[in-house]
Amino acid sequence: MNANVAVDNTTGISLWNDPAIPVTARVDALIDAMTLEEKIAQLYGVWVGASDQGGEVAPHQHDMEEAVDLDALLPNGLGQLTRPFGTVPVDPALGALSLARTQSRIAATNRFGIPALAHDECLAGFAAWGATAYPVPLSWGATFNPDTVRRMAAAIGRDMRAVGVHQGLAPVLDVVRDARWGRVEETIGEDPYLVGTIGTAYVQGLESAGIVATLKHFAGYSASRAGRNLAPSSLGPRERADVLLPPFEMAIREGGARSVMNAYTDTDGMPSAADENLLTGLLRDTWGFDGTVVADYFAIAFLKTLHGIAADWAGAAGTALRAGIDVELPNVKTYGAPLTEAVADGRLPEALVDRALRRTLTQKAILGLLDPDWSPVPAALDGADLDDPAALRGRIDLDGPENRALARTIAEEAVVLLSNDGTLPLERPRRIALLGPNADEPIAVLGCYSFPQHIGVRHPGTPLGIELPTLRDTLAAEFPDAEITVVRGTGIDDGDLSGIREATRVAREADIALVVLGDRAGLFGRGTTGEGCDVASLVLPGAQQQLLDALLDLETPVVTILLAGRPYALDRAVEESAAIVQSFFPGEEGTHAIAGVLSGRTNPSGRLPVSVPRGPGSQPATYLGARLAHVSEVSTIDPTPVFAFGHGLSYTRFDWTDLTVDVQEAPTDGEFTLTFTVRNTGERSGTEVVQLYLHDPVASVVQPVQRLVGYTRVDLKPGEARRLRVTVPADLASFTGRDGRRVVEPGELEVRLAASSADPRLTARVTLTGAERHVDHTRRLHATIGQEPVARP
Repeated sequence: MNANVAVDNTTGISLWNDPAIPVTARVDALIDAMTLEEKIAQLYGVWVGASDQGGEVAPHQHDMEEAVDLDALLPNGLGQLTRPFGTVPVDPALGALSLARTQSRIAATNRFGIPALAHDECLAGFAAWGATAYPVPLSWGATFNPDTVRRMAAAIGRDMRAVGVHQGLAPVLDVVRDARWGRVEETIGEDPYLVGTIGTAYVQGLESAGIVATLKHFAGYSASRAGRNLAPSSLGPRERADVLLPPFEMAIREGGARSVMNAYTDTDGMPSAADENLLTGLLRDTWGFDGTVVADYFAIAFLKTLHGIAADWAGAAGTALRAGIDVELPNVKTYGAPLTEAVADGRLPEALVDRALRRTLTQKAILGLLDPDWSPVPAALDGADLDDPAALRGRIDLDGPENRALARTIAEEAVVLLSNDGTLPLERPRRIALLGPNADEPIAVLGCYSFPQHIGVRHPGTPLGIELPTLRDTLAAEFPDAEITVVRGTGIDDGDLSGIREATRVAREADIALVVLGDRAGLFGRGTTGEGCDVASLVLPGAQQQLLDALLDLETPVVTILLAGRPYALDRAVEESAAIVQSFFPGEEGTHAIAGVLSGRTNPSGRLPVSVPRGPGSQPATYLGARLAHVSEVSTIDPTPVFAFGHGLSYTRFDWTDLTVDVQEAPTDGEFTLTFTVRNTGERSGTEVVQLYLHDPVASVVQPVQRLVGYTRVDLKPGEARRLRVTVPADLASFTGRDGRRVVEPGELEVRLAASSADPRLTARVTLTGAERHVDHTRRLHATIGQEPVARP
């Protein structure tokens, strides 16, 4: 059909541009009018970088791809612009102008006036120069607070949308299975319910700002053998269904996520990018997902180069398209000429192209990119003089006071006090020895997908763009009367022992020694944690343990502080440190949060989203293990963590009492209710994190000893109490049975009301009765938890 045929005579505009017409009809009319080349052009992206002078974006030259000729591509249109802000440092206002000018060119060059959909990273904040660096997802998990994470994601989304970005490549919903994996910092934790609830809150926040949230990596990426990045996954269908898939299921059903990104991994010989049962059968046909599936970067080409299941680029394209991948990212490679040729010569039906195209155009229509009043100028540039780029510099602030306040709140809620002999909070120390490689290091609070660590390291002459106070800075403000002496002692991973003697000398003369250890985030070997930075064991990197041991030999109390992307085995420090404070890359306000915990200004309320191992070689191990996964007399390896999932101390005390259960028996399609009281019996306000674990003593297939099925934060003043009412649907006891279907079986259950997976406070026993019952993705996913105040005695 000719592009000028489908015109509504009453409005004089093309059907696909008419917002009064249903989206499906608009998209159908547009597809009918397109040539094959124009269709396929909507199914790939081009990796670009915005111009710091406000000119059009420039194609990014990546070492895995050939150069891209925009002049040759744009007449057919363009599906996506890859990371316009997250490729090079650029002032946000000039980046927005650069993107706007490029979008104007794209729309003007193709027959239908269709702009590209722009996407960027937003794992721990919008990955743009000058944007707020929030805590990493592992810290989100440590908060056990979906509400705060939802607020953060909404703020991230608003900043992205204001400068012209449409899609964010987050959250990561991979469940940690091996802490040696470098991308642990990008995950939310080792429990699927925690990952699902926190991840869903992030999706809700991002989507509320009009940004398309992208769930990744679907599915099995974190279960790679030996914790290696981009390695095969040894997964049975039951582990995949009960551990790795539930967070995605929840984020689609309750979060409204509009995009999914495939995992690089292969499971039992099937790459995710080629898995039609996963990307179409489960995701769309069963769960009803109707958004877009985008390829993880280069994943389609990997079907040929890494997986060896395609002989050429056309074969890789056809396999991925048939499986259900709609958009190739980051650049055009297989979905360009190879896909066009495969369709033209009959090797691949054009209907598969139309299927993917319909999804991508539907998303563009919903985003307003097909509307007649669409403008390339984003909201942040409304009213600005776009002909004077120099005057725009500094106009847009992506790190304002509200963002920083929110970043601090999350960082404070995420600090975990692992141990404390009463040394903390510090009582106005006169002499502080501040030691270790992260004591005075600004980037020690950042993960590998923060802009300074992801992009800024490749531009050493460029300012960070945000304020990153070191722990030295914030401790000086927190303890203005103290004499603080800083000694590095050793590097993160250089193995240098030469500074340890000076560190011990300074510590010997101090009232307290604060040793700040941990990681340096980076990519592909440039860090001790991050994508492609896997480790063989969980011993602290470099000579950090030697530094720590030398300090523990002294009489001066030692507080061990960790700024890290994963948990580490701490050896003798577990017993001999006066206190241990764990913070997982807490972002730009993180050192303020840690200083507040050390001084007592903040009462710590973070809880571990991952277990801390007893020894450096106990992986893979999580709390979520069957009986054979726990310590036994027939193995010399003890996988029992030294600090369990969900663990975290407070500066006050809580009593849990008066448990009642409304019934002793409940049907397999019913529910039961528990009530109990939590009281703050200490002398200061604090937050208890109540966790519900389900133990199924006898099941038809092997089950984890226990698994998290609910949690809530309880804020209490001294002497204050709350009566908690928890309604537990029988659906929470479901698991994948012998026949591959999810089942609720009759029998006895234990619900452990606990302060951690190793610290049950109250236990309720209820028997499920009646027939075995099969459930699906529409089952109830949550316990209902309410709180009521209790009158003081």
